[in-house]
Amino acid sequence: MASNLSLSPQLEQIHGEIRDHFRALANGFQRLDKIKDSNRQSKQLEELTEKMRECKRLVKEFDRELKDEEARNSPEVNKQLNDEKQSMIKELNSYVALRKTYMSTLGNKKVELFDMGAGVSGEPTAEENVQVASSMSNQELVDAGMKRMDETDQAIERSKQVVEQTLEVGTQTAANLKGQTDQMGRVVNHLDTIQFSIKKASQLVKEIGRQVATDKCIMMFLFLIVCGVIAIIIVKIVHPNNKDIRDIPGLAPPAQSRKLLYLRNPEYMGK
Repeated sequence: MASNLSLSPQLEQIHGEIRDHFRALANGFQRLDKIKDSNRQSKQLEELTEKMRECKRLVKEFDRELKDEEARNSPEVNKQLNDEKQSMIKELNSYVALRKTYMSTLGNKKVELFDMGAGVSGEPTAEENVQVASSMSNQELVDAGMKRMDETDQAIERSKQVVEQTLEVGTQTAANLKGQTDQMGRVVNHLDTIQFSIKKASQLVKEIGRQVATDKCIMMFLFLIVCGVIAIIIVKIVHPNNKDIRDIPGLAPPAQSRKLLYLRNPEYMGK
């Protein structure tokens, strides 16, 4: 039937992988009959279970691709592809039922077929899945498989929405952080300007302080000179005949008393 199907390259690749897994499952169960050791049988069952999980994933991928190409295919081709999909689901369920037989023999209930995540509580075990599958008709099995795949697709869509929302929040956060970074840069620039202004003001204050100190020294020196000159003048006035005190250049000597002038005048000396 597969040779008469009109498959796109993508669907053909998926279909070929599913058929390869089915052949591997058939060979694996044949080898399982020849294994006598229970531990090796249990290990072989685990490997077969992994292949069943991979088949389930590929069937879901086949269904998604089929839905994407449904609008481009004719109704007859779509019917053939849907029949092939149901046939693959039915064949997969037959391996599930076969696995139940070996698990009943081994009493191994640890391996889960439809494992949606290790350690998840509330999920049905492989034994329960097989019991439910064995009590259902082929159409019911197909419907149950399609329902499970639809639920998985919905979960994937919800995950995509969560990722998109997370990316949007991340973009907004990055924009806010960039704005805050720019604002901090402007604050740092203002602080640098203020620090430079403070340094310039400190230098100016020091310069003014040095100038004021120099002016004070000059004023004190001039004050001492003036005080010395005044002191000399006062002493010369009080003690005009004191020869130990030199005359100040540019300052007239003190006037002599009238008595001395009278005695030294020749006109009065003749009288």
